Amino acid sequence: MQLTAPLPNLSPLSDEQQRQLNQVLSTLNTQQLAWVSGYLYGLSQSGSQPVTGTAASPAAGGSLTILYGSQTGNAKGAAAAIQKQAEAQGLPVTLVSMADYKPKQLKKESHLLVVVSTYGEGEPPESAVDLFEQLKKGKIGKLEGLKFAVLGLGDSSYEFFCQTGKDFDGFLAKAGAERIYELASLDVDYQAAAKAWSEQAVKAIATTLSAGTATASVAGAVQSAVGHSQYHKENPFPARLSVNQKITGRDSTKDIRHIEINLEESGIQYQPGDALGIWFDNDASLVGEVLALTELRGDEVTSKGPLREALTRHFELTRLHGGFITGLADISGNAALKDLAGDKAQVNALVAAAQVVDVLKRFPAKLSAEQLVSLLRPLTPRLYSIASAQSEVEEEVHLTVGVVRHPQADGTLRSGGASSYLADRLPEEAEVRVFVEHNDNFRLPTSPDTPVIMVGPGTGIAPFRAFLQERETTGAEGKNWLFFGNPHFTQDFLYQVEWQRYVKSGLLSKISLAFSRDQGHKIYVQDRLREAGLELYQWLEAGAHFYVCGDANHMAKDVQQALLEVIAEHGHKSHEEAEEYLSELRRAKRYQRDVY
Repeated sequence: MQLTAPLPNLSPLSDEQQRQLNQVLSTLNTQQLAWVSGYLYGLSQSGSQPVTGTAASPAAGGSLTILYGSQTGNAKGAAAAIQKQAEAQGLPVTLVSMADYKPKQLKKESHLLVVVSTYGEGEPPESAVDLFEQLKKGKIGKLEGLKFAVLGLGDSSYEFFCQTGKDFDGFLAKAGAERIYELASLDVDYQAAAKAWSEQAVKAIATTLSAGTATASVAGAVQSAVGHSQYHKENPFPARLSVNQKITGRDSTKDIRHIEINLEESGIQYQPGDALGIWFDNDASLVGEVLALTELRGDEVTSKGPLREALTRHFELTRLHGGFITGLADISGNAALKDLAGDKAQVNALVAAAQVVDVLKRFPAKLSAEQLVSLLRPLTPRLYSIASAQSEVEEEVHLTVGVVRHPQADGTLRSGGASSYLADRLPEEAEVRVFVEHNDNFRLPTSPDTPVIMVGPGTGIAPFRAFLQERETTGAEGKNWLFFGNPHFTQDFLYQVEWQRYVKSGLLSKISLAFSRDQGHKIYVQDRLREAGLELYQWLEAGAHFYVCGDANHMAKDVQQALLEVIAEHGHKSHEEAEEYLSELRRAKRYQRDVY
C-alpha cells in the first residue's frame, strides 16, 4: 500500500530545542559526544532531570534573551549570573553569545539584556563585532516593541570607558526599542555593582513578562553534562610549574619563555584556542618599596588581612589607573600632582608608562593603610593563550610568555606582574594558581579537511602551536599556512625546530616569515600577506578559515587592512564589497581573532 499522507516529524523536540541542541553539540569533540550520550541515556532510564542548566518554557508575555559580548570572560560571567537570577524568578530566559546570534533575530525578541565589555580604543569585543556593525549601520531595521537594558563593563583608565555598552544602548534606542532600565557603565571592580544592577533590571523585566513554568531544556541538559571544571576564576587550581625555558636568543631584545604547567588530578579540560588564567603575587621588593614611600610598616590591619599580605596577593601594583592619580592628588594636597590630575592627556600618558610606585616616587605622600588600599584596584588574573593541545600533552598546559620589562630613567627596571612572577620568581615545581577561560570564538574548523591560515607574530604564535598539535594528533587532512614575524631570525624564531618538523612532515603546507630587522627596511606579517595575495585569496575562496592572534592596537588592525586589500585586488571588489566579504567570513566564523 502506498502512503499518500506526509510523514510526521518523528522528533519529540520543538524547533527551538532542536536549534539549541545542534548549537551545543557542534562545539563538542568525539570523546565529549560519547560521554554526553551515556549521560543523557542514564537520565532517561532513571527518569531524573539535570540539576542545573534549566531554562524556562516560552510564556504568553514573551521571553528574556541575554546577549553577551566578552573579551576576557568577565561579561560572559556577569551574563551567566543574570541568567541564574532570572531563572530563580521563574522567567523564561535564554543566554547566548553575540557570536552565535543572528542579528535579524532581534526583531523576534520581546525582552533583551545586553552585557558587553569594551577593549582597546572604545571597540567592541571580537564576538560582538558583527551585531555591533549591523546595529550601527541600521541594517536590522526598527525594533519597536523590544524592551531592553544594557550592562557595560570597562576600565576607566582608558579614554573610551564602556564605550561599547554606551553604543549598544544608543543603537537599540535609535531603532525604536524601549529602554526598560538605565544603562550601567561599570569599572574593573564591577562584581557588586553588577549584582545590584541585574537584580533591579530583572525585576523591571519580570513586571512586564509573564513567567512560565521552568522546565529542563535539552540544551541545558547537555550543557550540564559537559559542564566546566570545578576550578574557575574564583576557585583556581593549585597547579605546579614544571618548565620555565627562555626561547629567545642571548642577544634578543625580547625575553620570551616557554612555560609548562602540570595539571595532574585537576580534571581540567581545555581546547585549542582557550586561554589559561594565572593568579600571581606581587614582587616582595615592589611591595616593600610602596610601603616605604607611604611610610607604612606593613602590619596594619586591612579588610584583606595585614597590609603587606594584602598588597602582595590582593591589589594591583603593576597596572596604574587614573583613579589612583586623581585620588592621591585629593588626599596629598600636592599642588603639582593636582595640576597633573586635572589634565586628562597627562593622566593618560602617565597611566600608559608608569606603575603605582613610580607615581609615589615622584609625588611622595604619607598615607594610612585605609587610604592606600582605597586608591588601589583589586588584583586581576592575567590570561595567556594556551600553546598546547591536550590531545598531545594530556595533563599539562603550555604557555608562550613575553616577559614585560620597562627600564626607567633612574636605572631601575619595572616588570610585569604575572610575566615576571612566572619567569623570575617561581622556582620549578612551585605552586601556581590557574583556571581555564574557554574561548568558543577562536576554534579550529569542525571539518578536519578545511584549510587554515594562521597569523601570529611574536607571542601570538601560541594558539597556533596548539592548533597544529591538535591537527597532527587527530590526523586532520586540511592544509595549514602559518604567518610568523619577530625582529630577528637568529634570535627570535620561536619554536623553529617544531615548525621545521611540521613543514618536513607536510602538516604545515606553507610558512611565511617576516623578520622585521634583518634587512634595511622593516618587513611585517601584513607585508607577507600582500605579497602572497593571490594565493591567499584562492585559499579563502576554497573555504579556508583565517585566524589572527597578538597585538590588538597595531598588528591586528594592519593585518585586517592588508586582508581587505587582498580581497579587493584579487577578488576584483570595491572597498565596500571587500568589507562585506570580510563580514561574511566573520559571520561564518571563518575570520576569528584572539587579540589583546
